[in-house]
Amino acid sequence: MDGGVDLAHARAPQGLRLYAVGDVHGRLDLLEAFHRHVAAEIEADAPPDWRVVHLGDYTDRGPDSKGVLAFLAEAQARDTRNVLLAGNHDLGLLEFIDRPEPYGLFMTNGGIETAASYGVHWSRFGFPVEDQAALSAFHAALLAAMPPAHIDLLRSLTTSFACGDFFLCHAGVRPGIALERQSRDDLVWIRGEFHHHSGLYPKVIVHGHTPVAAVEVKPNRVNLDTGAYYTGRLSAMAVEAGAKRLLTVTKEGVSQSSAAVTP
Repeated sequence: MDGGVDLAHARAPQGLRLYAVGDVHGRLDLLEAFHRHVAAEIEADAPPDWRVVHLGDYTDRGPDSKGVLAFLAEAQARDTRNVLLAGNHDLGLLEFIDRPEPYGLFMTNGGIETAASYGVHWSRFGFPVEDQAALSAFHAALLAAMPPAHIDLLRSLTTSFACGDFFLCHAGVRPGIALERQSRDDLVWIRGEFHHHSGLYPKVIVHGHTPVAAVEVKPNRVNLDTGAYYTGRLSAMAVEAGAKRLLTVTKEGVSQSSAAVTP
């Protein structure tokens, strides 16, 4: 795949401003702040068209997964230019809804916090997780507490979005496989092979999934997951024509830099 597009030369489609935002993990406060900033920019600049692509992992670990799903459902209903991609945690929640397992992703990696955001607290159902009666009761309570619209939203998530010279997904892609032939598992789970690959792809890959201390900028990819649920920093990138800038959302506000998007 050498001979592809590098970040320095990658461009968004003519007349379209592209935003991509990393893993939210229940941080409704930061997601709302990001959307307020984007709305203000769009109102002020009036680009001909725009997309806001969310890279997945809306749920688990953080304090308000319920609020995040409600916010995203409303945002997409208001304007379908809000694009929602699936993360492994979002699919893990769906797997738990369909078939509750004591040692699946949901129960072992932050789903307890997701359930709590719906007012369903595992501590009320007993331990250990192998207790099938307790797990079944917990599962039933969560199903009763989740609005059908939230489950419908999770089921509607897609796994990738191509835009100009950019290919956006949650985790990454498998080197050597055409972008249109990537498997769902790789798009939401891959790490090592993707991270270690230095060759160019047909498009620059914009992803999250693996938390980093600061946005990771490479010639062939950009990692926007800065661990929002524990760092308090939600990271995003904006692209218009060939201009690129990073946005960092914290409780204090939104800062941005174009100099940082230099591989």
